[in-house]
Amino acid sequence: MKKAEYPGNGGCLQRNSAEHEEYAGARSIDRQEPEETDGADLLERILSRENLNRAFKRVKANKGAPGIDGMTVEDALPWLREHREELLDQIRSGKYKPQPVRRKEIPKPDGGIRKLGIPTVIDRIIQQAIAQQLTLIFEPLFSDGSYGYRPGRSAQMAIQKVKEYAEQGYTTAVLIDLSKYFDTLNHDLLMNMVREEVHDKRVIELIKKFLKSGVMEDGLHIKTEEGSPQGGPLSPLLANIYLNKYDHEMESRGVHVIRYADDIVVLAKTSRAGARLLESSRKYLEGKLKLKMNVEKSRVVSVYSKRNFKFLGFALGKGKDGVYIRTHAKSLKKAKQKLKELTSRSQGRNVRVVMYKVKEFILGWLGYFGIASMRNTMKEWDGWLRRRFRMYIWKQWKLPKTRVKNLLKLGIPKWAAYQYGNSRKGYWRMAGTTTVNRAISNERLAQAGYYSILDRYESLHLYD
Repeated sequence: MKKAEYPGNGGCLQRNSAEHEEYAGARSIDRQEPEETDGADLLERILSRENLNRAFKRVKANKGAPGIDGMTVEDALPWLREHREELLDQIRSGKYKPQPVRRKEIPKPDGGIRKLGIPTVIDRIIQQAIAQQLTLIFEPLFSDGSYGYRPGRSAQMAIQKVKEYAEQGYTTAVLIDLSKYFDTLNHDLLMNMVREEVHDKRVIELIKKFLKSGVMEDGLHIKTEEGSPQGGPLSPLLANIYLNKYDHEMESRGVHVIRYADDIVVLAKTSRAGARLLESSRKYLEGKLKLKMNVEKSRVVSVYSKRNFKFLGFALGKGKDGVYIRTHAKSLKKAKQKLKELTSRSQGRNVRVVMYKVKEFILGWLGYFGIASMRNTMKEWDGWLRRRFRMYIWKQWKLPKTRVKNLLKLGIPKWAAYQYGNSRKGYWRMAGTTTVNRAISNERLAQAGYYSILDRYESLHLYD
C-alpha cells in the first residue's frame, strides 16, 4: 500500500496566501472541567476523537492562512477523513515530523516587525489538541496575575486589576519590555518546566519536534534552536509556562505583577521601590530565564502619566470620581486613522457598503476598548463620522446638476439647492453646511445604515 502523503511529511504543494493580520494561533481556550491528567496516557487523551474534534473546530473558527504546504482549513477535513488513522499511527510511533512554519512579518504600531510563524493546518490541529490537554494540567498552576491566553481572562481584566492596585496606592508602574520574547525562549529550560508536570515522554518528544521544526523563509529552511514562534496554538501556552517562574518569584516577594503574555507591569508605591523592582526583574529574567530585557523601553513611570504609561492599549487617569481607565492616545489615533481610511471618499464603493465596514470596525474596536471612559471622545467622533459620510455622499453626487436634483428631492428650497449644488467649495466644507446637514440628516444616514459609535458606546455603559 502506498504511504499516505502527510502534510507533516511534505504533502500538498505550497500556496501563497495573505495572512490575516490579527491571527496568532488559538487565541482563546474553551473552559473545560478538570480531569485526571497523571500517568503516561496523556498522548491518548490528546489523540482522542473528542479532543481532536474540538481542536479542529477551534482551528477552523480561528481561520488563518495555509502553512508552507498550501492546505487550507477547508481542505483539512476531507484529508483527515481519509488519512486520520495513518496520521495517528505516525504520532503514536514517534514518526510524525511537523513541517517548518511559514514566516510572516507584520508591522508593529510603534515601528519594528512582529514575526509570526504560520504552521500547516494539520500541525495547528495537533498543536491545539496538545494545548487543550496541557491547559488542564498547567492552568491551576499559573499565577493570579497572569491574564494572557487563559480561559476566562482578558486584557480588560488585566487593566482593571492595575486600576485596583492604583486605588490602593500602587501608583508607580515598572514597564518591562522583553526583546523578541517568543523568539528567544530557551528550549532546554522550557522543556524542563514542561517535564515537571508532564510525564508522558511521547508528548515531551512531540512538543520538542514542534519547537525544532524550523522556519521556511524565502524558500530556505532555517533551523530553530530557541523560541516558540507566534502563530501556533501551542505557543501562547508555552510562553505562559516559561514566565510562570518569574510570576511566582515576584509573588513570593510580595510584589504585584500583572502580565499579559510578554506585556508586564510591576507595581510599586514609590519610584525608588520601582527602580529596585526594575533591576531585580532584569536580574531574574536575564539570569534565570536567559531572556533579554529591552533597557530602552523598560522604565519606571507614574500610572497616571498620559504619555509614558501604556498597557495593552489602555492608560489610567484620575479625576474627582477617582481612578478611571482611559484609551491611550496612540490607540485612539490609530483607530481614528482606520476610520478615516474606511470612509475615504476616493474608494468609489456604495455608501451602504462603506457604512457596513465601519460598523464592523466599531463593533470590534469597542468590544475591546469599550470599558474605557471616553464618552466625550465618542460624541466627537460620532459627529465627525457623520460629516465624513456626508462628504462621501456629496462627492458621489459629482455633477452640479445631480447635486441640485438630489437636494431638491430631499426637500431643500430651490434657491438653496441651486446655490449649494453649484458651489465650488471643498467636500469637507460642504459636508459641514446647514443645507447639506438638512438634506442628508442624521435620520437619513441611519436609514442608509449609519451605525452610531456613541450609541454603541453608551449601550455598553447603561449600568455604570
